[in-house]
Amino acid sequence: MRSHLTDERWRGLLRVRGTDPGAVARAYGQRRRRARLLSADDTLFLVAADHPARGALGVGADRTAMADRRELLERLLIALDNPAVDGVLGSPDVVEELLLLDALHDKVVIGSMNRGGLAGADWEIEDRFTGYDARSLVDFGLDGGKMLLRLVDSDPRTIPTLQACARAVSELAAHGLMAMVEPLPYHRDDSGSLVMHRDSASLQRAITVASGLGVTSAYTWLKIPAPQDVSVLDATTLPVLLLGGAPSGDSAADLAAWGGALRNDVVRGLVVGRSLLYPPDGDVAGAVDAAARILKEAR
Repeated sequence: MRSHLTDERWRGLLRVRGTDPGAVARAYGQRRRRARLLSADDTLFLVAADHPARGALGVGADRTAMADRRELLERLLIALDNPAVDGVLGSPDVVEELLLLDALHDKVVIGSMNRGGLAGADWEIEDRFTGYDARSLVDFGLDGGKMLLRLVDSDPRTIPTLQACARAVSELAAHGLMAMVEPLPYHRDDSGSLVMHRDSASLQRAITVASGLGVTSAYTWLKIPAPQDVSVLDATTLPVLLLGGAPSGDSAADLAAWGGALRNDVVRGLVVGRSLLYPPDGDVAGAVDAAARILKEAR
C-alpha cells in the first residue's frame, strides 16, 4: 500500500519536518478553502484521524494498528482521493502532515480540540483540551473544531470537560466556525471500565445536554453513533453527523447500521475513521466507495 505515499514523497515529508518547520505555517496559509461546509447535495462526509492523539491506536485485535504513521497517511490519502469525501477531522500533527503532502486543498478540515483523556487512563473522563483551540482554528484557516464529551454521572471529572466544551462552543461561534460536539453517555462497569450506554433514553439525554452548551447553538453540530431507534434523533434540530466508532469486523453490518439513520432529516452525513481506513479486507478505496454510496442513496 504505497501507491499514494511513495518513498520519494515520504522522504520529502521527513526532510521538511526536520529542516523547515516554517513550512507548516506556509501550508496552512496556502490551503485553498472550500466555499461552504456542505457538498452540492447538502451532505458532509469526513474521514476521522484524531484517534492516535488520544492514545487510541487499536483496530479490532491489533492494539497498535494506527501506530504506523506512514501507513495511516497512505490510507488517508486514498480516502481523500475519493471525490465524495469532503474532508478530514484530525489532530494538529495529522492535519499538518496532510497539508505538507498537499492533500487538503478544497477540502473541509475540522481540527480536533480535546485529546487529553488518554484511552485507558484513570483520568480519561476529564478530557482536557490539548489540541487546537478556537483562536488557532481561526488563525490557521480551518473550518471548525471538534470536541469529545463523554458523560459519566458517577464521575465528577465529567464537569470540567462539560465546562470546557461549553467555552469552546461559545468561542467557535464568536468566529463563525462549526463546533462539532460528540456527546457520548458512559458508565463504569464492576471492573471500573468505561462502557457506553446505547439505549435510546441515554442517547437522547446526551444529545440535549450537548445542544445546550455555550452561549449560542447557531454553529453547533452533533457527532453521534447511529441509533438503532431513529426516533432518538427527534431530540434535536441541530445538524447531525454519524460516527463510525470501533469497527465490528463486519463491514456490511456497519454500513447497514448507518443507512437507516442517514435518512433522518437532521442527519447530514458521516464522520468515519477506523471502519473505513482499516477495513477487514484492507481495501480502503472500496470501503470509502461503499460508504459514499450509502450516503448518496439515503439522501
